[in-house]
Amino acid sequence: MSDTTTATNDSGARPRGRVALFVTCLVDLYRPEIGFAAVQLLERAGFVVEVPRQGCCGQPNFNSGDRAGAGKIASRVIDRFAPFDYVVAPSGSCAAMLRVHYPGLFSAGSEARRAAARLAEKTFELTSFLYDIAGLREVAAELDGVVTYHDGCSGLRELGVARQPRELLKSISGIELREMNQPDACCGFGGLFCMKYPEISERITGSKVRDILATDADYLVAGDLGCLLQMAGTLERNGHAVKAVHVAEVLAGMIGPDRSADH
Repeated sequence: MSDTTTATNDSGARPRGRVALFVTCLVDLYRPEIGFAAVQLLERAGFVVEVPRQGCCGQPNFNSGDRAGAGKIASRVIDRFAPFDYVVAPSGSCAAMLRVHYPGLFSAGSEARRAAARLAEKTFELTSFLYDIAGLREVAAELDGVVTYHDGCSGLRELGVARQPRELLKSISGIELREMNQPDACCGFGGLFCMKYPEISERITGSKVRDILATDADYLVAGDLGCLLQMAGTLERNGHAVKAVHVAEVLAGMIGPDRSADH
């Protein structure tokens, strides 16, 4: 997903704008299908989608206190994504890094800060972009089963992403959306947190998994792959059949009886 690719919108109508997909490291390395699902959704919404050559957003540096390193990474991202009308990421945490934290990495009044602010204004998490900007209210997908949705910390608290994915999921034929207890509670991932504090992380994840299982859901859905990997690992190690899938995969119709949810 790292080479530049361009696609016209599916309808053949005049494009609504150029969207650059910020794929994210985890999607690129562990489940590229999420990236392809995001491209499909954006194209169907009428946008031309491009995937510029890219790397990390700088979160590991930023969260570790390496602001200088994060700033260098941010400068590269800003330069690469400046030409596009919108930047969309299938991840609340990566979108929040660009939208919320990039401007503060540069000196007040500097051109670098102004450039970061311009990028921030046009950067969105995927479901927020589809619902709030593209005006999408339903998707042509089917999925029979009970779904429970996990709110990622960054997407919810930094970007206000909560209603958008749920409204889009509820438009899918066959889905029953069943809320877990405390859907906004942390999953225990937290980027580097799960490596620095594994015992605490495992306890947090264990509590989350108990809430998931209490819903009797067939599918656990979330908008951040890091969260999904964290929860899926605990589910699988304990022999639970709940499938952990990304919201983009569900909305694009890539999950169901004739399509594997196991990656």
